[in-house]
Amino acid sequence: MSTKATHPPDTPLYPIREVSRLTGVNSVTLRAWERRYGLICPERTPKGHRLYAQDDIIRIERILQWLNRGVPVSQVADLLDQPETVEAPAPDAGDWASQRQQLLATIEAIDLPKLESLYQQSLALYPLSTAVNELWQPVIATLEAKWAIEPDALVRRALEAFLRSQVGIRLHYANQATRGPLILLNAMPDDPGPLWMLMTALMASEQGYRVQLLDHSLSLEDLPQAVTRLHCSMVLLTSGQRESDEFIRHALPRAATTLSVPIGVCGDVARQRDADLRDSDVHVLGDDLPQAIARLRPLLRESGIL
Repeated sequence: MSTKATHPPDTPLYPIREVSRLTGVNSVTLRAWERRYGLICPERTPKGHRLYAQDDIIRIERILQWLNRGVPVSQVADLLDQPETVEAPAPDAGDWASQRQQLLATIEAIDLPKLESLYQQSLALYPLSTAVNELWQPVIATLEAKWAIEPDALVRRALEAFLRSQVGIRLHYANQATRGPLILLNAMPDDPGPLWMLMTALMASEQGYRVQLLDHSLSLEDLPQAVTRLHCSMVLLTSGQRESDEFIRHALPRAATTLSVPIGVCGDVARQRDADLRDSDVHVLGDDLPQAIARLRPLLRESGIL
């Protein structure tokens, strides 16, 4: 890569932090796209600092468009210079499928050093929404379906402990860096672990919300007090299970009427119980976690919180 200027002298150039703000792609990911795949080639100052022109920003936005269509980052380079009408190729069996299989095998082997490497790599190479949609959420869904037939408490608890640690560190620093609305995240009673809640916490934090996680879930009766004392703007419940009829059809809608802030549900329970909650005060946000979190902002505006 050349470090000499490739644009006219009067071309506006932006530092990486500004490009990250404009595109929503963090600086770690921008560097990874450059170093590993050569997807972008910013100019450099004499001290080596990256500077991006407007056409670099447009290129980053095109990369995001392909990634959002499910194209693995390894295939994007061949598509960037194609007409925008070109159809997205079918996912390469050697890419997303193999990444999922590798992650699944690593989790089941309880290979924690390799798991950390795969976790960090996925968050460095992809926007978080893509990493969750294409990799982590499908793997967790596969594991939970398998565990429903053949429980493996050791693997489940090892994965939960790993993600609780990684997500907890991320939340600690993110909560300090933002003044966004505070969301209280709570798992539902039948959910055997916090996997869906931790993935939801990642997505909410990425979108600028402060997130409050507790080691143990609160009962519905305790939520009003928690909202008041923690100064929460919303309660978000998660579950990968169907949950009981009594909880979904009666207890949860009744609890929603006692809260001063909106209460929403996401995770697989939202897909399975949409019809049961549709006419209640509970907001069903869906099982696609990035989309579920994207629905929060208009909901909070409508509620007068934003």
